[in-house]
Amino acid sequence: MTNILGIAGSLRLNSYSTRALKLVLERAATKYSSETNLIDLREMEIPIYNPNISSENDKILAYVTREVIKADSYVLASPDYHGSMSGAMKNLLDYFWKEFAGKTFGYIVASHEKGLTVMDQMRTPVRQCYGWSMPYGISIHGDHDFDESGHIKNNSLSSRLEMLARDLTVYGKLLRDQFITDINGNDQFTFARRFN
Repeated sequence: MTNILGIAGSLRLNSYSTRALKLVLERAATKYSSETNLIDLREMEIPIYNPNISSENDKILAYVTREVIKADSYVLASPDYHGSMSGAMKNLLDYFWKEFAGKTFGYIVASHEKGLTVMDQMRTPVRQCYGWSMPYGISIHGDHDFDESGHIKNNSLSSRLEMLARDLTVYGKLLRDQFITDINGNDQFTFARRFN
């Protein structure tokens, strides 16, 4: 079974990116039998990352760390703030690196544009931490994609959310299993060897 962790980076009540993220997690669980969990950074305040200050006694951060370690795949969802991810998302990413290695990431961005620079900026730390990124992301455009009651009115968006749920389940397990095999194997010509 694939374990997928969604991380909602918006601090806005009724956030479109968080709404889309919840739909991906729901579909991954119900249709593809993934185990899913959500870290909503609006509800879980994580201290600003400071390498000189120990956060090991912070209960919220301890919980988040357990969930990050447990996950095989992640969905990072952020609003587009001036062409960049939210500060809350960047702060969370600053805490982890080894935990992301060999795991699969998908991206959702709420943007009046296409959110491409935001997705690229989330992909950069993932790549630096040896994570795998899906070759596509999902851009949400608020009122164009959701009706007043919060239901999707854009069939194309619905299909893309379904695709992300499926791909994170399938590729997340394949890549994670191979990464673990490589860590425990004898092949020296794999990047996974540096993590054993």
